[in-house]
Amino acid sequence: MRKWIVISDSFKGTLSSREICRLARAAAEKAGFDGELVTIPVADGGEGTVDCFAEACGGTLVSLTVSGPFGEPVQAQYARLPDGTAVVECAACAGLPMVEGRQDPERTTTYGVGELIRHAVEHGAARVIVGLGGSCTNDGGCGAAAALGVRFADAGGKAFVPTGGTLQNIAGIDVSAARRLLAPVELIAMCDIDNPMYGEHGAACVFGPQKGADAPTVERLDRGLRALDTAIRRDLGRSVAALPGAGAAGGFGAGCVAFLGARLQSGIETVLETVHFDEQLRGCEMVVTGEGKLDEQSVHGKVISGIARHCASAGVEAVALVGALEADADALHRCGLSSARSINPEGIDFSTAARHAGEYYTQALCALIVERCGH
Repeated sequence: MRKWIVISDSFKGTLSSREICRLARAAAEKAGFDGELVTIPVADGGEGTVDCFAEACGGTLVSLTVSGPFGEPVQAQYARLPDGTAVVECAACAGLPMVEGRQDPERTTTYGVGELIRHAVEHGAARVIVGLGGSCTNDGGCGAAAALGVRFADAGGKAFVPTGGTLQNIAGIDVSAARRLLAPVELIAMCDIDNPMYGEHGAACVFGPQKGADAPTVERLDRGLRALDTAIRRDLGRSVAALPGAGAAGGFGAGCVAFLGARLQSGIETVLETVHFDEQLRGCEMVVTGEGKLDEQSVHGKVISGIARHCASAGVEAVALVGALEADADALHRCGLSSARSINPEGIDFSTAARHAGEYYTQALCALIVERCGH
């Protein structure tokens, strides 16, 4: 029996990865695909990451009340996967949409994210994946760390939970309780940006404005992250500020490594590892991947190039269905793809194509099935 895998990034603004999986299953039925079709939604660490992993791995969702961006109680979920992995996303309780109209990265906290992680660990999670996308915070992950037992003390020795506006008040850091809690746990932070903790390309300067920070606020937030790095170097004996991804989620990337002993890892590699993609490739004839626009950047990107690299190692053909195709044959080859095609009919403007993206994707996959399988 032939086996195909559909594992596509989202088409930004039109189709989510989970929608593409649903469309693929419908297309296979419509085209009379006479084999096994495996669909794997791809998560990028932001909103929807928990749902994607739960769908891909057959996990269950765990709901609980935790602290929201301003410390208010909110309902949030994480995924518990069959292999003992838990998946947590920042966006569940510290997401940017949660503070629409009242953004304040000097006050918002990741404390609730730490509560989700703690609940997962205390209920047996042996591995925790934390998606760092879509946050409204700039606290360097101090809130989450505090919820997990890290003690931050001010100049008077009093414990407090730092936020983006109070990072410079940290006079002491004790991670011993958190390290004991997390000792048996593998902690992975999903991160697909390479920004450092602070500076011109850091968390505050690059992402602060979209979180509601004006120029003076950005400057204060950046100074706070610099002060946090100084405190980490002083009390923990290391600097994480320049690590690629340290600036993710308002410096949470740095905090994950420094306070929690986490590993920063690309989103697609985390997905492929968790769904045992290399094992899924055994006996596979074709992998269909894709994204909204395939261009020269895709060759150096994360999702398509990561998937194609694994396919090449396994000797499995990888093709891409994309919204816009702006890469030549050489770029496709360097990316590891055997071919790529646009789902959009020629001459259709973007606004029209976006409205009919689902229909066009279904038609394109049906055509590929008929072409390759003879139905």
